[in-house]
Amino acid sequence: MAFKTFSILIIIRTCLFIIALLVLTALLSFPGYHAATILTVVVLFYLGYDLIRFVTTTNQELTRFLEAARFADYSQRFHFSEQGSGFEELGATFTEILEKLRKERGENESRNRYLHSLIEQVPVPLLSIHPSGKITTWNVSARKLFAQHRVQSLDDFAQLGGDFLQQLKKLKPGERRLVSISIEGAEHRLSLSATELLTNGNIDMLVSLQDIQNELDFAQMQAWQDLVKVLTHEIMNSITPVASLAKTSVELLEDVKQKQAKAQNIDDEIEELFHGIDTVSRRSDSLIKFVSSYRKLTDIPKVQPSKVDISQLFSTAQTITSQSFPDQQTEITTLIEPTQLTIKADKDLIEQIMINLLKNAYQATQHNDGPQKVTLHAYINRRGRGVIEIQDNGSGIEDDVLDKIFVPFFTTKRDGSGVGLALARQVMIAHRGNISAKNLDSGGACFTLTF
Repeated sequence: MAFKTFSILIIIRTCLFIIALLVLTALLSFPGYHAATILTVVVLFYLGYDLIRFVTTTNQELTRFLEAARFADYSQRFHFSEQGSGFEELGATFTEILEKLRKERGENESRNRYLHSLIEQVPVPLLSIHPSGKITTWNVSARKLFAQHRVQSLDDFAQLGGDFLQQLKKLKPGERRLVSISIEGAEHRLSLSATELLTNGNIDMLVSLQDIQNELDFAQMQAWQDLVKVLTHEIMNSITPVASLAKTSVELLEDVKQKQAKAQNIDDEIEELFHGIDTVSRRSDSLIKFVSSYRKLTDIPKVQPSKVDISQLFSTAQTITSQSFPDQQTEITTLIEPTQLTIKADKDLIEQIMINLLKNAYQATQHNDGPQKVTLHAYINRRGRGVIEIQDNGSGIEDDVLDKIFVPFFTTKRDGSGVGLALARQVMIAHRGNISAKNLDSGGACFTLTF
């Protein structure tokens, strides 16, 4: 509508200019009309000036409109009430277009902020690998995963060790790979998947790194628990009646023995039978106790998380453990950063883990020729997780058993049951955390609880 009005006004002004020009031509053909000629010349100049001004003003405002659209300056307004109704309608159209552009840009920015916030909160780490090898981490999960390492290019992943870098380089769009990496002393099993994205004429590869370590740990724990449940059920069903029968037989034989005290030949045979059945009875009781201890692996109570003060946790564990080793002079060092550090965990379960690990540390330093030292260290790692370390200066853990110590029933102690560390691992899995062990370069071992 505005363009139609503008065209009509251009045509009218052009027609008036042509008519004035024709009149001037006619007046010049007939001498004696000097006044009329001068007046026509003045009118002709005015019409020419008005036509040029009209077109020039329109071009200037059109240029201003295009510049405002180009540089997203949506504050510009076009009010041409002084130039006439045609300009006023044109100005209103320009203003309306800029207002629509402003609204669309606002909606796009809101949508982009929403998508950005959505990506930031995705629990799966996301990163882009650009053709130049540059890396972009897209969300909080990715930045937390690699917080300890400065990752800006593909080659920076070499510091993670293992074959992670090679697996990442070999990863193809639509393909999935499983890799293992160690970060902050904790093992992570990552499921890698990739897809290609075309951005600004470049093909980037978007990679997701889903940490499935907790799921694998939980599945393994469930498998062990199911196995133990079956074993304990079958063993208890078999051994309970045997134990009961053996005890009954001992009681009956004791009664017979008393009645036949004068029959020496019978007494000797009964004595041998008595000792045999008594041995069966005692071994049955031991086996029942043995199986009952393994039931602990399947009877972990549901985690009841609460705020646990680390300082109080360390103090309680030290007090209880030291009572079991009254003659041992062990030097305990505690380091808590910050001093008021707290974690959210089940206090009773974590206390039991700490006591078991502290007892292990005491036992590891028992045969030291020099000082017996144990260090309790708690801090927040770069990923924002609470960490507790129990270190000792004992002989450490043999390398060939280091990866087996958390397996249920595995033990290197003569009187050990192989339940303590396996139970600690299950408790940490129930807390969605993990437990790991390593040997220290200075000697001794270090157990790490990561929440």
